[in-house]
Amino acid sequence: MYDSRPNLVIGFHGCDRETCDKLLEHPDQIKKSEKPYDWLGHGMYFWEYNETRALEWAEDYVKRKKIKEAAVIGAVIDLGNCCDLLDSKYIEVVSAYYTLMKLSNNALGKPMPENTDIKGDKHKDKLKRELDCAVIEFMNERIFALHEKFIKEGNSNIQLFDSVRGAFMEGGEAFPGSGIQRKNHIQICIRNPNSILGFFLPRKEVDFVKMLRGEYARKT
Repeated sequence: MYDSRPNLVIGFHGCDRETCDKLLEHPDQIKKSEKPYDWLGHGMYFWEYNETRALEWAEDYVKRKKIKEAAVIGAVIDLGNCCDLLDSKYIEVVSAYYTLMKLSNNALGKPMPENTDIKGDKHKDKLKRELDCAVIEFMNERIFALHEKFIKEGNSNIQLFDSVRGAFMEGGEAFPGSGIQRKNHIQICIRNPNSILGFFLPRKEVDFVKMLRGEYARKT
């Protein structure tokens, strides 16, 4: 009964300026990430209500010469049927699919992928999440296969996940002895492009009090 996430959320996507412009001009051409180490599986990624982290991510990619110019595009998102990893129920679901995947891989003689550190990460945050990505993709593939099977049998009760949402703690302690880390954030992976209701360019905040002072000063 409580599976659907009915409220709209704002997400920010860090990217190259060219990608940002293309999404504004052609919002139906959704760019999907399919890297083997994507933290929440394959889809389009957003930082939930966190424009600052989206920009930091893009600026880091400029430094690493992976993109030319850092930009951020905002989106209004309907999470829909969300595999929300802030909800105990879905953590149990993903864990169950891990067990199924491990049994399948063992039967085939395939090793399980692993989450690993990237070179130079002093915090050892396991930023290459190949295990997590593989398990989430395994889950989505199995659910889709069930969906197709049930459709053929005249039953459509199996719901596909529109999105995956997770909280991540990384970046080292915010201050000595703290349990808060500098790069804590909530990330959203959109699988169903229909969940993205529209894109927008983030605007700069104005000083509302200063604006009013100027307006009232002109009237007196």
